[in-house]
Amino acid sequence: MEILSLSFFVGIIGNVISVLVFLSPIGTFERIIKHKSTEDFQSLPYICTLLNSSLWTYYGITKPGGLLVATVNGFGIFVEAVYVGLFLTYAPKKMKLKTGVLVGILNVGFVAAAIVVTQLALESETQIGAIGLMCSGLNIIMYGSPLAAMVITFISSLFFDL
Repeated sequence: MEILSLSFFVGIIGNVISVLVFLSPIGTFERIIKHKSTEDFQSLPYICTLLNSSLWTYYGITKPGGLLVATVNGFGIFVEAVYVGLFLTYAPKKMKLKTGVLVGILNVGFVAAAIVVTQLALESETQIGAIGLMCSGLNIIMYGSPLAAMVITFISSLFFDL
């Protein structure tokens, strides 16, 4: 029975971990609400996570058997949209404008373009592969960039902090 398969249980564990990752910035947003200011926090991580969740939800909807992927990332869309909304509520005017533009470009424009292009230009299996490639590439960029920054900082400290 499919429901009792190992991959299903691993998927459930992955979804639980993903929900915890989506909820991890709650402390930051409690602080933003308490101080009624975004302080020095940046909106880009939340905008990128909203983009990531949107694309993965689309992938999960498109791919047969992608229910777990679609549902957990649908939850991610909701949570990240709340974070972005709170950010827009408490950010200074200049940051609100920057955040609004980025949301428009990435979370509306890019997602819409990805959906339209993959729906109109690609066939079923190619479509799923292209969406998965986009999602995987974005994951590598999102989760790899802080690591790359740490490695660069470490290497530069070896040579320049003598």
